[in-house]
Amino acid sequence: MEASRKLICRQRQVLFFFLFLGLSLAGTEPRRYSVVEETEGNSFVTNLAKDLGLGQRELSRRGARVISKRNKLHLQLDQETGDLLLNEKLDREELCGHMEPCVLRFQVLLENPLEFFQAELQVIDINDHAPVFVDRDMLLKISESSPPGTTFPLKNAQDVDIGRNNIENYIISPNSYFRVLTRKRSDGRKYAELVLDKALDREEEPELRLTLTAQDGGSPPRSGTAQVYIEVVDINDNAPEFEQPFYRVQIPEDSPIGFVIVTVSATDADIGANGEISYSLLQAPEEISKTFEINPMTGEIRLKKQLDFESVQSYEVNIEARDAGGFSGKCTLLTQVMDVNDNAPEVTMSAFTGQIPENSPETVVAVFSVSDLDSEENGKISCSIREDLPFILKSSLENFYTLVTEKPLDREDRDEYNFTITVTDLGTPRLKTELNITVLVSDVNDNAPAFTQTSYTLWVRENNSPALHIGSVSATDTDAGANAQLTYSLLPPQDPHLPLASLVSINADNGHLFALRSLDYEALQAFEFGVGATDRGSPALSSQARVRVLVLDANDNSPFVLYPLQNGSAPCTELVPRAAEAGYLVTKVVAVDGDSGQNAWLSYQLLKATEPGLFGVWPHNGEVRTARLLSERDAPKHRLLVQVRDNGEPPRSASVTLHVLLVDGFSQPYLPLPEAAAEQARADPLTVYLVVALASVSSLFLLSVLLFVAVRLCRRSRATSLGRCSVPERPFPGHLVDVSGTGTLSQSYQYEVCLRAGSGTSEFKFLKPMVPNFQGHSPRPEIEETSNFKNDFGFSIQ
Repeated sequence: MEASRKLICRQRQVLFFFLFLGLSLAGTEPRRYSVVEETEGNSFVTNLAKDLGLGQRELSRRGARVISKRNKLHLQLDQETGDLLLNEKLDREELCGHMEPCVLRFQVLLENPLEFFQAELQVIDINDHAPVFVDRDMLLKISESSPPGTTFPLKNAQDVDIGRNNIENYIISPNSYFRVLTRKRSDGRKYAELVLDKALDREEEPELRLTLTAQDGGSPPRSGTAQVYIEVVDINDNAPEFEQPFYRVQIPEDSPIGFVIVTVSATDADIGANGEISYSLLQAPEEISKTFEINPMTGEIRLKKQLDFESVQSYEVNIEARDAGGFSGKCTLLTQVMDVNDNAPEVTMSAFTGQIPENSPETVVAVFSVSDLDSEENGKISCSIREDLPFILKSSLENFYTLVTEKPLDREDRDEYNFTITVTDLGTPRLKTELNITVLVSDVNDNAPAFTQTSYTLWVRENNSPALHIGSVSATDTDAGANAQLTYSLLPPQDPHLPLASLVSINADNGHLFALRSLDYEALQAFEFGVGATDRGSPALSSQARVRVLVLDANDNSPFVLYPLQNGSAPCTELVPRAAEAGYLVTKVVAVDGDSGQNAWLSYQLLKATEPGLFGVWPHNGEVRTARLLSERDAPKHRLLVQVRDNGEPPRSASVTLHVLLVDGFSQPYLPLPEAAAEQARADPLTVYLVVALASVSSLFLLSVLLFVAVRLCRRSRATSLGRCSVPERPFPGHLVDVSGTGTLSQSYQYEVCLRAGSGTSEFKFLKPMVPNFQGHSPRPEIEETSNFKNDFGFSIQ
């Protein structure tokens, strides 16, 4: 009992024993740790922070993770403490079977910055399984003629434990004839052979019953038993013998089921029933009996199931040939499984970033590992992507790759990459695995808005209605999302005197421009301003464009007559000598129009006349001339109505009334008004003659004086008139209209229109005569009439 208690105590110590292995090896040697199987989950294995020389919180900050092949994690990492713990209870037999040592490989991945550490966890076996005989009852028929020292194979026991915990020896129950020997096969497993120590005598003892015990080497040891029944057979002195004791074959793993591996052959020198041989698999474990079958009559060994090199590389099969008399012989078949390239490479993704901001420097997109269950060339792997992509593959640790950007990406050039990572082995035929990757490039506000034009010219007709849409500006932004949403605005005008805020407005969303008030061409012909487009990125980017608005003229001004004056004062009367020839210039109607272009093209027309056909008006310059020779029968006073008409649509017009007196000469006084003429007709004719004679004498005297004064003033007036007119500017050009000395004014007159820019006023001058011209008539008294007139258009008449 005391010994049993000690064994149980030692067994518990082994079951709960932890062995820590954290030695750091140079180069790429993995860190090794170990743990006893059946240890409870969440048990402590090691502290990775200390082993890696990192701070306790550095693991969490760097995103430490534990990854393993096919993502089968048996360990968990506490990032806060750095402790590496078991994720579950481990069963070595389930994980590794008979493989020794049982090593689970895993990696420690630090994401930021990227770093790998290889590690291994060895699962240490404990003696948790007892040996078990597949057949609990064995029957041996032994000839009584068998000499001492003859060995008889026994069916062996199986123990799933390994090492010292596997079967250590076999024990037979005490008897007088047999002992048992424990033998070791090439794979390390042990089996029992029964040795005959003393010759048998069937008449003395025809059968024996023995107990075979298999013990393992655990502490405490475990055991299993089987019953051996020995039947002593009458003499059959020849046992079957195989042609060769050892057969070695190689078979590809893709061989079909039913494939004949080899045919074994044995012979027996006996005849009759003692020479009839049957073949069978000897001491065949379950794995072998499921994989191979033998024809008991022919000795052909065939496959029962598909081989897999990645699971088992070789099989050792014992074959027994037994005759009818119970004698047997044995041979061994060593079957080596040849690898074929039947496993495509496997890809395990450890980390993946599906979206990358544009313009970013070298960025890790994915971290993955590749593996191939095949061996040698069939298990060697190459990894590649298309060369025309801005990505490169970098090999880090064994079979680990990182996919990184080769250069900064431009979303405007390409916003999505769909490509394939191809993993190929070097076997024949080559097998490959493709991993499809989609990488999205997220937008960064790196493009300023761009206007479709650097400058815009818009036209709007004057007198427009307020809030009229006069045009639009448009800009585009190659960015996306909020980085491409644009806001339009008016820029401060360069001219501080331009009331831009009261002239136009812009729709911030679509760039439509609107006139805020009615525009007047005569006040403002054009104006220019800047517009801006700003995106909603961070930081926001913007661009500018210039907009020029041209106001189109409308025919909203009627012609205005500058001469003769129509200001309600005494009418101006033109004198025409009766001796005037046809085409004699009576006067000139001068008019202006505040509009421009064809709206200011003026034409003149005689609407009414006291005597039709006597006078005519030139339509292009407004000159009023005689249409024929005058006669004594023509009335002395004439009234002409002249219309001035522009060329706008619709046309506008103005009219002016001219008073013309026909005289015999410039010495003849003005004809009286109709009322005075009637009274004078009733006066004494003598009085009339006296008045006429006195007027003639006075006129000759005054004319002589005025002639002298006129010559002096003429010279002076030329110089003065040249200096009084400023340089003409818009909207109407200054010009001189020279009127020949014909008609009522027997001297040369100049009409001058002077327009002063910036003053807001313009002047029209009716100048004094330049050169005396009598033309055979007495000069009329000096006429100098100067008047100033300003209309709504800013023109002045002087």
